[in-house]
Amino acid sequence: MDVDIAGSLEGEFVCDSNEALEFKLVRSVEDIGNDQASFKPEMSHQIFGDNESIFGYKGLRVKLYYSACRLTMYLGQEYEAVVDPDTFDGVEPDNILQLIQEKLQIPHVISNVDEFVKALKDDESFQPFGDKLTSFQDGNKTYEIYHCDTSNQKFLNFHERLQTFILFYIDAASYIDTDDSKWQFFVLYENYKSQSGAECHAVVGYCTVYEYYAYPDRTRPRVSQMLVLPPFQRRGLAVHLLCSIYQHYRGIDGVSDITVEDPNEEFQHLRDYVDASLCSGLDSFSLDKLRQGFSPEMATEACLKFKINKKQARRVYEILRLKETNVHDDSDFSSFRLDVKRRLNIPFQKETALIKKLKSQLEEDPQLATALGLKTPEQRFDTLDKMFTDTEKEYKKILRRMEELPLPTDTF
Repeated sequence: MDVDIAGSLEGEFVCDSNEALEFKLVRSVEDIGNDQASFKPEMSHQIFGDNESIFGYKGLRVKLYYSACRLTMYLGQEYEAVVDPDTFDGVEPDNILQLIQEKLQIPHVISNVDEFVKALKDDESFQPFGDKLTSFQDGNKTYEIYHCDTSNQKFLNFHERLQTFILFYIDAASYIDTDDSKWQFFVLYENYKSQSGAECHAVVGYCTVYEYYAYPDRTRPRVSQMLVLPPFQRRGLAVHLLCSIYQHYRGIDGVSDITVEDPNEEFQHLRDYVDASLCSGLDSFSLDKLRQGFSPEMATEACLKFKINKKQARRVYEILRLKETNVHDDSDFSSFRLDVKRRLNIPFQKETALIKKLKSQLEEDPQLATALGLKTPEQRFDTLDKMFTDTEKEYKKILRRMEELPLPTDTF
């Protein structure tokens, strides 16, 4: 018979990999059987393909557990029923455990629960790698941030397990080449006491930074990947992690400024919130100077104090300018809008110059503009208007967060 995996009968043996897969950060034996301690991936296409599906099982649970400190890994599965290849033209069920282990590239993953339970005891002797940058309190919890580089082989072994999370939480993420000594690591831990009273350090999140060369003899760090694990999200901990990176590099004379590699919307929001909060106290961003427009002094002071690059300093200026703008005053708001639109219009100015250059060709071949992706004046106006509206909404979110949740005083 024809095997239609999407069909009614066959579909019973197709599982959503995001639903089937569960993670745990295990601190005690009790956590292993506690469903409330589990959390789900945001994506799994890098393991199970674009459809994020697993064939061959009913009631499937794939368990990928980590000890909270060392990140010792356990991988197992449970299911209610498995497909019989004889009824599906010889199609075998997916070999889930083999597939995961191959994709994660981890040489040793525990497959026996009893062995994993024994390994949990080793967490009590775990000590963070590298240099301690800072510690801070959040309620009754204490956190610490450590910096490490590629010279520590024990850390690199630990990082092999740590980086497996990015495949499930950062789209298009890939493992980094730790043979390159320019990689730097910042790891956030939560301090807690084990059931025996031992002081332990549970992994909360981490960030990788690549130190690029900047002419003539300087370094330009670029934030590459940042992840706070799901059980610790929505607590403002990423703010402390990012600020610790700023603090680390602001004390190094050879650093020009800090950049970010392809920030997603969530990280850009975090960055805007931190940078605008920090710059709001600088003299060059005072009210009277904000009303005079963006200035070289703003870019210079933001870089000198916090290693914020010029492009981001301009964005911070616009956020703080909006804060001081009376949106109900037509003249005041119009001045702000035109200022922002002038920046947003820069790519369109280049397009306009190209249109002038190709004027004769465009008149001879009206389809050439479409082939080159060139917009009409009306289309450019509409696009620019939408870009401003979207930008204003983003800035208002930042300002609302700054008002409701001021930057913690212990971050700088």
